Amino acid sequence: MYLPAETFRTVVAATPLVSLDLVVQRASGEILLGERLNRSARGYWFVPGGRIRKSEHLDDAFRRLTHDELSQVFERVDAQLLGVYEHFYFDSVFGAPPAYPDTHCIVLAYRLGLRSGQALTPPIDQHARYGWWSLELANASAEVPENTRAYLSALA
Repeated sequence: MYLPAETFRTVVAATPLVSLDLVVQRASGEILLGERLNRSARGYWFVPGGRIRKSEHLDDAFRRLTHDELSQVFERVDAQLLGVYEHFYFDSVFGAPPAYPDTHCIVLAYRLGLRSGQALTPPIDQHARYGWWSLELANASAEVPENTRAYLSALA
């Protein structure tokens, strides 16, 4: 279900959004990060993910988001729940305050392990580019926001 922009703006201003984040990890340990094009977290390297839609079951959302974000469908049963996280951003997809609302997300983060040699071709509509990052580099980089680094401790 898609909402008109003004309705969605009201939702963002009044409620938290519920999302799934995908911590995609190679067999060798690196994680997939994309440099975001959109607010919030524009310009930062973040894991793929997205919002759960009204009346969408978690399994359906997982399949849709893996398809949309990774160009390949994965099943939630094949992933491991890392935990539930809260993300707070000073801006939103609409812009920055005071003219526009900030963003609050409740995120279910999942680790999705790839088999050795398994390749992905994520689309570049929300991320300028992608890269495989070591956990050490991701933890040390100022280009990786705290919201992403929080997932990494759950991988250890």
